Amino acid sequence: MVKSIDRSARMGTESIGKLLWSFSWPAIVGMLVNSLYNIVSRIFVGHGIGTLAIAATVIAFPIMTIMFAFAMLIGIGATALISIRLGENKKDEAEQIIGNAALLLIVLPLILTIIYTLYSEQILIFFGASAEVLPYAHDYTQIIMFGSVFGALSFGFNNFIRAQGNPKIAMLTNIFAAITNIIFNYVFIFNLGWGLKGSAFATILSQFLTMLWVLGYFILGYSELKFRLKYLKPKLSVTFMTMTIGFAPFGMHIAQSVQQTILNRTLFSYGGDIAISAVGIIMSIGTILFMPIVGLSQGAQPIIGYNYGANQYERVKETLKKAVLVGTVMASIGYVFMLMYPYQMAQLFSPDDPAVVAMAAEALVIFFALIPLVGFQIICSNYFQAVGKPVQSIILSMSRQVLLFIPLLLILPNFFGIYGVWYTAPIADILSVLFTACFIFYEIRRFPKEDSVELEAFEALPNETIDNFRRDDVVECQASK
Repeated sequence: MVKSIDRSARMGTESIGKLLWSFSWPAIVGMLVNSLYNIVSRIFVGHGIGTLAIAATVIAFPIMTIMFAFAMLIGIGATALISIRLGENKKDEAEQIIGNAALLLIVLPLILTIIYTLYSEQILIFFGASAEVLPYAHDYTQIIMFGSVFGALSFGFNNFIRAQGNPKIAMLTNIFAAITNIIFNYVFIFNLGWGLKGSAFATILSQFLTMLWVLGYFILGYSELKFRLKYLKPKLSVTFMTMTIGFAPFGMHIAQSVQQTILNRTLFSYGGDIAISAVGIIMSIGTILFMPIVGLSQGAQPIIGYNYGANQYERVKETLKKAVLVGTVMASIGYVFMLMYPYQMAQLFSPDDPAVVAMAAEALVIFFALIPLVGFQIICSNYFQAVGKPVQSIILSMSRQVLLFIPLLLILPNFFGIYGVWYTAPIADILSVLFTACFIFYEIRRFPKEDSVELEAFEALPNETIDNFRRDDVVECQASK
């Protein structure tokens, strides 16, 4: 228990560079492994089934994103609250948040699965499925939805582990999920010949095993905070705060679903199923570029949340600056590598369809042209989420994918055709970075000075203690004379 307490308390005392490294590298490795799983599974789909199956996973993506959005609504919102409560030394309240979140992570996915099952064909057509792609998309998505509770619980509890200052376990969770998914994908697609259904079964089986992994961490007593059945009940105030803080990533992923739906429809209008398959390749490669930055922001979140709760604002600023610098460097390295080998990267997914490969390789270079700047935008948006300021976080999270990307996506293809789709991303990126910079610079300027924080702490002391301090000052002054 002492070691667990030390893990959370060190967020307020250790050097920021050391903390950021120790918290972020497990999250980054976990995200990279998770990205590798996405890439490898889509490569398996392309090689074992074909490009129409890749298109089907793209059609399913908005639906899966909506499911993930609800998991983030609860998981990320509760994680931020847990970090703040630990900084305030309110352990019991943190455990109440975990129990309340667990209930929501079960109920919400079940409701969404029922809705999807009742209207599956209409939903898939709405999200852009053509007559050729629809059977593939239906087989894949229905199975994924049935396992949605496993995915939500594994995601939420893994973040609760990270909030307590144990990022290595969170990293191992992601690695475990990715490796099992890759193995099951290969066996079900190539050995058993289950096709796209096999890929879906591989996903939910991996999520089920991951859920058992993270729940075991809490139930078997390895966690500083406990998962207590007495807190597995709805509490309106906790639910409201959780959803309020988690609404930013939720809104971002709902926006991503809307964005992907419009993107699918636009791509089909200007390029057919070939263009949709090409975007499937682009999305997979994009995860390698984005996920390390997301992992870095996840590593920085508990450090920022803890020190903000403890009124250590200089440590908050230092964490933010270093995270932005590292994120920019990582994104730049990834983009340079992609510039060198775009055709080879696209060919990994669809070696037998040169038209898809050619389109994907050309689009990659344009679509991610300004990704080195996106690290700043992602990390600064996550800052507002980490300190419990959901309004700012929502606005910034939405700016790139709703306020900017969607209008540009509706306008530019009318003038530039399919190239208008590829131009949309870099233009949205630069505008969102400028927008975010205005918010974060204003926020930092409003930080209290260290001496004012100390004065507030002094004035909060009991009157007797303050009087003793004053008497000691007088004695010290007379002695010096």
